[in-house]
Amino acid sequence: MSLPTLHPAGGYKKLFETVEELSSPVTAHVTGRIPTWLRGSLLRCGPGLFEVGAEPFYHLFDGQALLHKFDFKEGHVTYHRRFVRTDAYVRAMTEKRIVITEFGTYAYPDPCKNIFSRFFSYFKGVEVTDNALVNVYPVGEDYYACTETNFITKINPDTLETIKQVDLCKYVSVNGATAHPHVENDGTVYNIGNCFGKNFSLAYNIIRIPPLQADKEDPMNKSEVVVQFPCSDRFKPSYVHSFGLTPNYIVFVETPVKINLLKFLSSWSLWGANYMDCFESNETMGVWLHVAEKKKGRLLNIKYRTSAFNLFHHINTFEDNGFLIVDLCTWKGFEFVYNYLYLANLRANWDEVKKQAEKAPQPEARRYVLPLRFDKADTGKNLVTLPYTTATATLRSDETIWLEPEVIFSGPRHAFEFPQINYKKYGGKPYTYTYGLGLNHFVPDRLCKLNVKTKETWVWQEPDSYPSEPIFVSHPDALEEDDGVVLSIVISPGSGPKPAYLLILNAKDMSEVARAEVEVNIPVTFHGLFKRA
Repeated sequence: MSLPTLHPAGGYKKLFETVEELSSPVTAHVTGRIPTWLRGSLLRCGPGLFEVGAEPFYHLFDGQALLHKFDFKEGHVTYHRRFVRTDAYVRAMTEKRIVITEFGTYAYPDPCKNIFSRFFSYFKGVEVTDNALVNVYPVGEDYYACTETNFITKINPDTLETIKQVDLCKYVSVNGATAHPHVENDGTVYNIGNCFGKNFSLAYNIIRIPPLQADKEDPMNKSEVVVQFPCSDRFKPSYVHSFGLTPNYIVFVETPVKINLLKFLSSWSLWGANYMDCFESNETMGVWLHVAEKKKGRLLNIKYRTSAFNLFHHINTFEDNGFLIVDLCTWKGFEFVYNYLYLANLRANWDEVKKQAEKAPQPEARRYVLPLRFDKADTGKNLVTLPYTTATATLRSDETIWLEPEVIFSGPRHAFEFPQINYKKYGGKPYTYTYGLGLNHFVPDRLCKLNVKTKETWVWQEPDSYPSEPIFVSHPDALEEDDGVVLSIVISPGSGPKPAYLLILNAKDMSEVARAEVEVNIPVTFHGLFKRA
């Protein structure tokens, strides 16, 4: 009998190990020197509870939400964490079982209820999780932890206490929203979510939450839908993870990974399905890119099309001389679903993970260029005239514009993912640098910096070390785009008594500046932000 093959980085399962919350912050041991200007808090979200009693969660996106905080003050660092008191968490702890169905884990009915009460409970509607394990973002003076449903959770960023659950459906017409809103420098928040309208008509709504006004009223009360993108399929909306935003335009990339709405509504209740069971692929549609004018809320009647790929994260989107430049982290073929079905399955062994990963085409960071103005006389021609890109956009006789990308990063079995930029100064504007997490068959084992113009890369990597999404923090007096530091939580289970640390890198050359070690394990975190003091 052959034993399962372990991932080359064999300790990666520490990323998915249940931990306890902390009653109070703990002091980290600092080596190196923390920059004196680095003052504030790194807030991160991720799963921290991977089983309830004897019932395991089966997927990476199912573990219950744990909120993390590293505080920086006068060269010292403390670490704190608390579980987010969502309904999913509180009910699970109270009933000592998984109560609400998560992405890849079905919640079985309460065994104390008889068959008739369970049957009639099916008709009360789908019970949607509020497990806010993906990201945290500001709205006005408040902070919210979120997942990808219609529920977000207000938290106290100082104490990590849970304040209340907020249902976006009570404010705007969306049935869910991404965990990747855009937050402008004045505090305006833009997000996108699916909308299930009358007669099952589907659309994607862009919502706008204004900044805090002089009247101090909760900005949520002033939320509005500013534009609606059409759906290519009446019953099957595409999965949406992120979108592009510039000062004048909104870009939505509609991919072939679909949510079967009829299956969601029927089999969810009657057959014991979960979110993951309702995903399917329609690669024949390719990818549709939609553009709207941001200020007027008007759709551009331009049909941008390209070959099929799948998408988690936009790197950046900006305007240049009549063109929109859209930089993306892409996954070709049906690899997106392989990721969900196999590679993030907490109970899978590495043999299966490797087999599915090897089948899938290589991930790439790509640049697409969308012309905003053209003439019908240009049919058959490449409309892109920018000198610095090889991306093309060809006007076809059916008035569609066919896009071919420029590949700005491609590594053998290494994805460039979880991209971050100097967002405050260069979000939606021409930029040069992006920082990302290097995934080796979906296991994070390096941090990368990429020059999107020259394609030059810089890498930080250590054996048996698993970093998280890099967060760029600009120097307060920065004159250059990459003048600052990069922060990442690193899990290093084989390195000694301190299994985790916060890594601080020089953002220019990815050299180590300092690290702040803690004596507790830290499970995987997805996304977060740096809140300046």
